[in-house]
Amino acid sequence: MILSTEGNMAVSTVSERIKAVRKALGISQRAFCGGIYLSQSFYGKIETGSRNSNNRVNELICTKYKVNKEWLLTGKGDMFSETPPDVELLQLIEIIKELDPVFRDCVIKQIHLMAGLHEKTKEGQNPVHSKSAKNRK
Repeated sequence: MILSTEGNMAVSTVSERIKAVRKALGISQRAFCGGIYLSQSFYGKIETGSRNSNNRVNELICTKYKVNKEWLLTGKGDMFSETPPDVELLQLIEIIKELDPVFRDCVIKQIHLMAGLHEKTKEGQNPVHSKSAKNRK
């Protein structure tokens, strides 16, 4: 039996490795199974080992979450084939895509404003204080 470890959890089966991936990504079952188009009840059965995953599920996990297929199937190698995706950021992008165009434009403008403030902060400026100082004059 091949044992891989993720934290203190032994991951000797595909089901255990799938659960280890989800935990490594720091996301809920709902978010994880939503990303691979499975119902939460079906996914929960895979994670507990009462159902086996199939080739389609394994492929979806490897593609969506950048998981090393050899590791998923055998436990050999690294868990991720490349840097794992920022799942929270991907979820935000999906939310933004679904917004009404007016709201989407507003969100994008706010992101650009925040990025500009961030750059000024990195350059040693304090845009929040300098703006309030200007407003007091």
